Amino acid sequence: MRTLDTKTIVVASHNAGKIREIRDLIGPLGFTAQSAADLDFIEPDETGTTFEENATIKALASAQASGLPALSDDSGICIDALDGAPGVYTANWAETFDGSRDFDMAMAKVEKALADKGATEPVQRTARFVSVLCLAFPDGHTELFRGEVEGHIVWPPRGTQGFGYDPIFQPLGYDATFGEMSAEEKHGWKPGDAQALSHRARAFKLFAETCLGA
Repeated sequence: MRTLDTKTIVVASHNAGKIREIRDLIGPLGFTAQSAADLDFIEPDETGTTFEENATIKALASAQASGLPALSDDSGICIDALDGAPGVYTANWAETFDGSRDFDMAMAKVEKALADKGATEPVQRTARFVSVLCLAFPDGHTELFRGEVEGHIVWPPRGTQGFGYDPIFQPLGYDATFGEMSAEEKHGWKPGDAQALSHRARAFKLFAETCLGA
């Protein structure tokens, strides 16, 4: 494992929600971070078939373009009744004809797919959010960290916090969806904590403990 010896990194993302969440997580550790969007980097084609492959593509592109270490996230929701879909294609389910993303539409698409399967009870609607973080260095070295959180899909959507599919995901052991939780509640982690709730916070906890000694 290679440790990170700088406090200046690039967040390898153009997704405003992910950038905000990663900045929320790295802020307490004293990092200065610009995003790939801030730097007008071209979004690389995510041609991988796993979260690990796509996270690596994004992180390496930003690290090599900036000359700085870059941290990327590739994440998605995997629904058991849909054979793990949408999975790595989570963002694609939200794509519209004009190239923008409509997550209200994507959540409705999930609900229709579950209804078509006859999956109406929570036990039939189990799912997990997955996040893989990749830390890439300009020389091509990479480190990967995977976090997962189990739960189930609810309908109708609840809450306006978070982003993406958060309003339809209720984590195991909680009565609220991610969409009903504040950032602090959703992540459930800060340096020194033993536990983390969200998939991204769990991956970030591994990253922080491994590469930062946090």
